[in-house]
Amino acid sequence: MAKAIWNDTVIAESDTYEEVEGNIYFPPESIKQEYFKASNTDSFCPWKGTASYYTVVVDGQENLNAAWYYPEPKDAAANIKDHVAFWKGVTVES
Repeated sequence: MAKAIWNDTVIAESDTYEEVEGNIYFPPESIKQEYFKASNTDSFCPWKGTASYYTVVVDGQENLNAAWYYPEPKDAAANIKDHVAFWKGVTVES
């Protein structure tokens, strides 16, 4: 089981996930939606495509753009479509 934890709160957990470039990507149904707020930020990866971001919010504290996902990945990254990965202090255990 993989878990993403921020501010002492589990914000995502799943028995199934994808691992790409050392990052665990959680299936979209495994994130706890109440902790995620859409962000206007995006970034581009030459082989995965354009990433969109979420701000993580727990107990009123925001972690700006701490989660990302690929809504329309390139073919090489089709396995992580809509899967969510974390950084910026979010602990991921597997």
